[in-house]
Amino acid sequence: MSLFAKARELHWRIAPLVVLPLLVTVCTGVSYRLARDWFGFSKDQVHWLMVVHEGEWLGRTLEPTVVLLNAIGLLWMLFTGATLLIQRWRRRVQ
Repeated sequence: MSLFAKARELHWRIAPLVVLPLLVTVCTGVSYRLARDWFGFSKDQVHWLMVVHEGEWLGRTLEPTVVLLNAIGLLWMLFTGATLLIQRWRRRVQ
Protein backbone atom coordinates (compact mmCIF):
# COMPACT_ATOMS: atom_id res chain seq x y z
CA MET A 1 0.00 0.00 0.00
CA SER A 2 1.45 3.38 -1.01
CA LEU A 3 1.92 6.27 1.39
CA PHE A 4 -0.79 8.14 -0.50
CA ALA A 5 -3.24 5.26 -0.03
CA LYS A 6 -2.40 5.03 3.69
CA ALA A 7 -2.91 8.77 4.17
CA ARG A 8 -6.26 8.61 2.35
CA GLU A 9 -7.41 5.66 4.45
CA LEU A 10 -6.36 7.27 7.74
CA HIS A 11 -7.98 10.56 6.72
CA TRP A 12 -11.20 8.70 5.90
CA ARG A 13 -11.18 6.71 9.17
CA ILE A 14 -10.39 9.62 11.48
CA ALA A 15 -12.69 12.21 9.87
CA PRO A 16 -15.91 10.88 11.47
CA LEU A 17 -14.27 11.06 14.90
CA VAL A 18 -13.20 14.69 14.63
CA VAL A 19 -15.97 16.25 12.57
CA LEU A 20 -18.56 16.55 15.36
CA PRO A 21 -16.25 18.03 18.03
CA LEU A 22 -14.80 20.49 15.49
CA LEU A 23 -18.26 21.43 14.24
CA VAL A 24 -19.46 22.08 17.80
CA THR A 25 -16.35 24.17 18.51
CA VAL A 26 -16.78 26.26 15.38
CA CYS A 27 -20.52 26.78 15.79
CA THR A 28 -20.36 27.75 19.46
CA GLY A 29 -17.35 30.04 18.94
CA VAL A 30 -18.92 31.88 16.01
CA SER A 31 -22.32 32.04 17.72
CA TYR A 32 -20.76 33.52 20.85
CA ARG A 33 -18.88 36.21 18.93
CA LEU A 34 -21.87 37.15 16.74
CA ALA A 35 -24.26 37.18 19.68
CA ARG A 36 -21.95 39.52 21.59
CA ASP A 37 -20.89 41.82 18.75
CA TRP A 38 -23.89 41.96 16.43
CA PHE A 39 -26.81 41.23 18.69
CA GLY A 40 -25.63 42.89 21.91
CA PHE A 41 -25.98 39.94 24.26
CA SER A 42 -24.09 40.18 27.54
CA LYS A 43 -21.41 37.71 28.59
CA ASP A 44 -23.79 36.22 31.13
CA GLN A 45 -26.47 35.61 28.50
CA VAL A 46 -24.19 33.62 26.18
CA HIS A 47 -21.72 32.17 28.65
CA TRP A 48 -23.23 28.73 28.07
CA LEU A 49 -21.83 28.86 24.53
CA MET A 50 -18.32 29.27 25.94
CA VAL A 51 -18.94 26.42 28.38
CA VAL A 52 -19.71 24.14 25.44
CA HIS A 53 -17.02 25.70 23.20
CA GLU A 54 -14.21 25.18 25.69
CA GLY A 55 -15.41 21.83 27.03
CA GLU A 56 -15.92 23.18 30.56
CA TRP A 57 -18.96 20.95 30.96
CA LEU A 58 -16.62 17.95 31.05
CA GLY A 59 -14.88 19.16 34.21
CA ARG A 60 -11.39 20.41 35.00
CA THR A 61 -9.71 17.10 34.21
CA LEU A 62 -11.16 16.48 30.75
CA GLU A 63 -11.38 20.09 29.53
CA PRO A 64 -7.68 20.38 28.54
CA THR A 65 -7.81 16.90 27.04
CA VAL A 66 -10.72 17.83 24.77
CA VAL A 67 -8.97 21.03 23.68
CA LEU A 68 -5.78 19.10 22.91
CA LEU A 69 -7.62 16.35 21.01
CA ASN A 70 -9.55 18.96 19.03
CA ALA A 71 -6.30 20.66 18.05
CA ILE A 72 -4.58 17.39 17.12
CA GLY A 73 -7.62 16.28 15.12
CA LEU A 74 -7.77 19.56 13.23
CA LEU A 75 -4.05 19.53 12.46
CA TRP A 76 -4.24 15.89 11.34
CA MET A 77 -7.16 16.56 9.00
CA LEU A 78 -5.45 19.66 7.57
CA PHE A 79 -2.16 17.82 7.02
CA THR A 80 -3.64 14.69 5.46
CA GLY A 81 -6.17 16.69 3.45
CA ALA A 82 -3.43 18.92 2.06
CA THR A 83 -1.34 15.85 1.24
CA LEU A 84 -4.25 14.30 -0.66
CA LEU A 85 -4.92 17.54 -2.51
CA ILE A 86 -1.28 17.93 -3.55
CA GLN A 87 -1.20 14.33 -4.77
CA ARG A 88 -4.32 14.94 -6.85
CA TRP A 89 -2.78 18.09 -8.40
CA ARG A 90 0.40 16.19 -9.21
CA ARG A 91 -1.54 13.44 -10.95
CA ARG A 92 -3.35 15.98 -13.15
CA VAL A 93 -0.09 17.70 -14.12
CA GLN A 94 1.61 14.45 -15.14
